[in-house]
Amino acid sequence: MSIGIDQLSFFVPPYYVDMPELAIARNVDPNKYIIGIGQSQMAIAPKTQDIVTFAANAAKQILTKENQEKIDMIIVGTESSTDESKASAVVLHRLLGLSPFTRSFEIKQACYGATAGIQIARNHIAAHPDSLVLVIATDNARYGLNSGGEPTQGAGAVAMILSANPRILELSSETVAFTQDVYDFWRPTGNLYPEVNGPLSNETYIASFQKIWDEYTTRYSQSFADFAALCFHVPYTKMGKKALLSKLETAPHEIAELLLERYEESIHYSRKVGNLYTGSLYLGLISLLETSVALKSGDKIGLFSYGSGSVAEFFTGHLVDGYKHHLHEELHTQLLSRRIKLDIPEYEQLFNDTLDMTKYSQFQDDQPFSITEIKDYIRFYRQ
Repeated sequence: MSIGIDQLSFFVPPYYVDMPELAIARNVDPNKYIIGIGQSQMAIAPKTQDIVTFAANAAKQILTKENQEKIDMIIVGTESSTDESKASAVVLHRLLGLSPFTRSFEIKQACYGATAGIQIARNHIAAHPDSLVLVIATDNARYGLNSGGEPTQGAGAVAMILSANPRILELSSETVAFTQDVYDFWRPTGNLYPEVNGPLSNETYIASFQKIWDEYTTRYSQSFADFAALCFHVPYTKMGKKALLSKLETAPHEIAELLLERYEESIHYSRKVGNLYTGSLYLGLISLLETSVALKSGDKIGLFSYGSGSVAEFFTGHLVDGYKHHLHEELHTQLLSRRIKLDIPEYEQLFNDTLDMTKYSQFQDDQPFSITEIKDYIRFYRQ
């Protein structure tokens, strides 16, 4: 039975910072941000938006009355959870008007959580072919002002509906997972910002891809020549390219060139958004499918997922005939073009204006889903 991604879309908040301006404000050569890490803009969220509103705004773009009634599982992958107990998926279940007979839960393993959700969804649909599963990757990547990680921040969500007989990407059973206990990036309970060992994080990411690629090619007798494109988790857009280049030197020149061209297409949106944590790999997939004119039905796509700490997975899929008709390129282009640019003082003020859960507050926000009220430690959302 064919199982895979039937619909997918993304949402980012309506504000952004220009990276060259941020570099100048931080007394850094702008080329370090534009070329060194490969970022041109960075999405910024106001306090009236969080992972729930990102997720709801992304999901509403792919929900219809028909698929709402058939969805019987909603899975949220995030490392920016707003509650230590209650899953954001439960709140989203209500906001999105899903059937009460739905399984709802949240997965945490750094940036890998949504990939785990996809594999769970695939197994569920294999046992229940009429089911639809909504998988959402949603995060707010914050490192703090003037921090080393500041230029790799970002915010937003990617929503996907998985089904039998999908219309975009048919997932394969070819997958390899890799786990190792390493402290390259972590956020202890109660800490506002993560702890990061930058050099170790880069080293672990690249080594994980190398090991997992070697295992994949051995286990399934495959090579780069079997792929039309590869997508990567991109905390910043140069990261995935470093990992790809570390193994691509073994490929024939013409194949390497083609894969590098597809890689550039896969990071088109991420350059303008920044790090989506759990959603960055899937934003890359959307960017690839909506930007590339070289892909065709039947093409094999490889996806490398990485979550610090660390868990990685390489899995594959084939493009379905007519997949282009089920994308939302115009919507996404408008979403990015209509954002408001913040100057650096405006960005810093918005960044520091955070929710106080101990005080009663009311808010206004023109997004379809937003936080309207804080009362008794509860976030109330406009639906």
